Amino acid sequence: MAIEQGIWKLGDKPEKLKPQGLADEGMLEEQITKDISILSQDWLLIGRQVRTDFDKYIDLLAIDANGTVIVIELKRDKTPRDVVAQAIDYASWVVTLADYQLIEIYQRFAKSYQRPHASLEEAFEDKFGITLDSVSLNENHELVIVATQLDTSSERIINYLNEHTQLSINAMFFAAFEDLGNQYLSRAWMIDPDKTPQTSVKKARKEPWNGEFYASFGDNRPWELARRYGFIAVGPPVSG
Repeated sequence: MAIEQGIWKLGDKPEKLKPQGLADEGMLEEQITKDISILSQDWLLIGRQVRTDFDKYIDLLAIDANGTVIVIELKRDKTPRDVVAQAIDYASWVVTLADYQLIEIYQRFAKSYQRPHASLEEAFEDKFGITLDSVSLNENHELVIVATQLDTSSERIINYLNEHTQLSINAMFFAAFEDLGNQYLSRAWMIDPDKTPQTSVKKARKEPWNGEFYASFGDNRPWELARRYGFIAVGPPVSG
């Protein structure tokens, strides 16, 4: 079911504000860049137009206080299948990123958009009141599609993925209104964020080192020599 939003001015008689379409969703991206709380006050924006290894660009990238990475994709003029598939494709790349790569993404973003903090560590602690190294960064992911409207096909796809997979994907709808020359934005989640799965594209956890060493010997490297002298040799094959 399509979501319809409205705003009423209260008075002697409720007066519905005039809907005003967003001519360019790029303007919406610009507003979100200036204040990510338009989407969620619990997110820290770390990247805009982030280039992937396959030469595509993620519209916006954010993290929350748990280190979860949020891939934010604006629908723009993409088809329903394209925007959902593209968001999942981006997540398949993000899941491979090491901590230092996310830190570098933020550094480039901070430099390009004059953010108040030059490093992700500083921005994270200022935003959430805890240190970056106190969380497990990039273990879980969420996907958010931002749109002024979605058709029923997109909604069916998103609902299916949430109900029948462990993928956490949601949509946020924006509507614009005008009153006496002033412009307003209204937003609505398609699915209550508290009810979406929290294990989206879960990154494999690296187990701590167990203290054991392992070595592999070729056919021409005598194992008995390594046992006898307590070393592992490298180089040309040992002749008899």
